[in-house]
Amino acid sequence: MMTRPLGKTGFSIAPLVFGGNVFGWTIDEKTSFALLDAFVDHGFDAIDTADVYSRWAEGNQGGESETIIGRWLQARPGMRDKVKIFTKVGSDLGLPGHKGLSKAWIQQAVDDSLRRLNTDYIDLYFSHWPDPQTPVAETLEAFHSLQQAGKIRAMGASNLDAMQLAGALEVARKGGLPAWQVLQPEYNLYHRSAFEGALCDLCVSRDIGVVTYYSLASGFLTGKYRQPSDLAQSQRGSGIGKYLNPRGMRIIDTLVAVADEQGAKPAEVALAWLIGREGVTAPIASATSVAQVESFARAAALSLSAEQVARLDSASA
Repeated sequence: MMTRPLGKTGFSIAPLVFGGNVFGWTIDEKTSFALLDAFVDHGFDAIDTADVYSRWAEGNQGGESETIIGRWLQARPGMRDKVKIFTKVGSDLGLPGHKGLSKAWIQQAVDDSLRRLNTDYIDLYFSHWPDPQTPVAETLEAFHSLQQAGKIRAMGASNLDAMQLAGALEVARKGGLPAWQVLQPEYNLYHRSAFEGALCDLCVSRDIGVVTYYSLASGFLTGKYRQPSDLAQSQRGSGIGKYLNPRGMRIIDTLVAVADEQGAKPAEVALAWLIGREGVTAPIASATSVAQVESFARAAALSLSAEQVARLDSASA
């Protein structure tokens, strides 16, 4: 499979990243292993997770996703050299001091993640959310120390707007510190405005890699959800209802039409649209079955015509 340079990280990845938020939530360890095996077998090589995944599930405390990935790596000798592992720090883990982007917490959190992941380095470490309580310089210095210690290879930020990213880049320049190399924004056919424009332009001009989350809008862009009664199909149903409006239906109708023309599934078209967007290195997408992983491979190989892209752009404008 063709790979793409991930900004200035020095490494390249296949054009789709596995979203590990489902591990220990909607799928168990055995199924997670099967999906990760299939993902790698299809030529993909990057897995995204976070220390907080999947704390929101009943009985969980956070770290479940990293733990499953770590056990998978341990059970597959040689696999660590074949995949890139992304994880994040900063979300609230529910214990005093276990949140935010202070140097002290980052240094503790990365060791916790490394232990759960059964690895001695993380390929790409993200700040999960902005932390207004901590100076950006302190956070960048902490990440820099992790790079110097060999605990992380590259550094990224999630959920920054254009002003926040530009500010962080300026702090890095003035302080002689390493800057964010990758951005992880919410971006999909439904949610376009926050990334397109100033934020995308900044990423392109500074050669910042972009891996998008909620690439299928919590599953809405699969086309399976058209009315409130459909929401019971998924544990994510409560988060999909907001898309059931005239604009959302217009997007789905166009997705289905283009998918029919391509002999593809709506989700494959939605991912192919993202893969083809300016500034996007790779979308992040989750799967709960091997069939969905196979669908990722078809999405990565799918070529949309300029006319089809224009129709999708118009429907989602």
